Amino acid sequence: MIHSIRYLLVFLCLLALAGGIHTTSAAEGSGSAELPIEELRLFAEIFSKIKTDYVEEIDDATLLQDAVRGMLNGLDPHSGYLDPESLREINIDTRGEFGGLGLEVTLDDGVIRVVTPLDGTPAHKAGLRSGDLIIQLDDVVVKGLSLDEAVDRMRGRPGTQIVLTIMREGATQPFEVTLKRAIIQLQSVRTEVLEEGFGYARISQFQSGTAVSLRRKLEHLAETAGGSLAGLILDLRNNPGGVLDAAVEVSDLFLREGVIVFTQGRAADAGLTFDATPHDALDGAPLVVLVNGGSASASEIVAGALQDHGRALILGQQTFGKGSVQTILPMNNGAALKLTTARYYTPSKRSIQATGITPDIISRQLEPKAPNVDDRAEMRESSLAGHLENENGGNAIDEADVETVRLQDRDFEVGEALNVLKGMAIVRRQSS
Repeated sequence: MIHSIRYLLVFLCLLALAGGIHTTSAAEGSGSAELPIEELRLFAEIFSKIKTDYVEEIDDATLLQDAVRGMLNGLDPHSGYLDPESLREINIDTRGEFGGLGLEVTLDDGVIRVVTPLDGTPAHKAGLRSGDLIIQLDDVVVKGLSLDEAVDRMRGRPGTQIVLTIMREGATQPFEVTLKRAIIQLQSVRTEVLEEGFGYARISQFQSGTAVSLRRKLEHLAETAGGSLAGLILDLRNNPGGVLDAAVEVSDLFLREGVIVFTQGRAADAGLTFDATPHDALDGAPLVVLVNGGSASASEIVAGALQDHGRALILGQQTFGKGSVQTILPMNNGAALKLTTARYYTPSKRSIQATGITPDIISRQLEPKAPNVDDRAEMRESSLAGHLENENGGNAIDEADVETVRLQDRDFEVGEALNVLKGMAIVRRQSS
């Protein structure tokens, strides 16, 4: 054990010599790698006490790795240590396929808060909501777990089950939800025609190929509409974010010029500016963007850029407020640091951190109508025994031919956005 402590102290001393020991003021030495020698001695002393006095023997590697995790967990909820397995999963996530429940989560005062359930996943189908607090995973209390530990417990072999204990605002007591793990394959873009000339595009997450997929699907919508769209609804609700470059590329689809987003950090290479290129996939047609409390990070970059340039009208609720940029820094042992390295700012120099994007139109929060439920189809004259036939020879309506309820009819905010979009299209036609 004494050899371990001596090794640690020698290592710290060599590290200090390599980085240089400075006694200058903070202002004078801000660019230098100063090491707090007294605090490192305290660290070595605590390391020694744990090695000698803790009730169970713990190997040096585990202690040092735990120390690294604790150091990173103390920074902000988005920084962390990624062991090789966690790093592999991060890379899988950005490509759009991973195993688990389909939840985007963050750490909030020791418990796991749901940022959003991802579309079509077990979590989404089970009715989990943005803002739900996960307080227990099976029989393990979440309080005290790191975010990585909690995520590891939620992920697992497809087909296996896990019981989440949920606290929800407005609920009088916690409740349990049983979920079956699955391979989550995300199709990040979905589109459809709402009415003639008016399209709808839903982005569930920003991945490396999101912008290319969106552009192709917009081209298909335009062909369906006879060559061009009269307007588009871009749905970013419950979109937790993703790859920064994807957010920039999606914004660039609708902007012809100007700054999309810029970042600022302490490191020289953390300051970046992303500009639009002169092409608009909608050729200036009106655009309404839907957001809510589950719209975070990359979603807020897109909404903020389009709002600042006056290119789109933002409708919904206040967004999540994640205005920081994380960089994956590979380590020599195959692991990596996920480190918050910068804040991002909208074109008008707004920081979204902890505030979010305020919509131009704040909509009421209503529960969407259940899919494929048509109240009119529940009972008709043709359903009654002995009903009179149509004298013009019309056949009774076959229930199989009844059109399912349109998206704009079962989703209040989509319907509201469509009405706004129609008004914008009328104004555009009149002004031209």
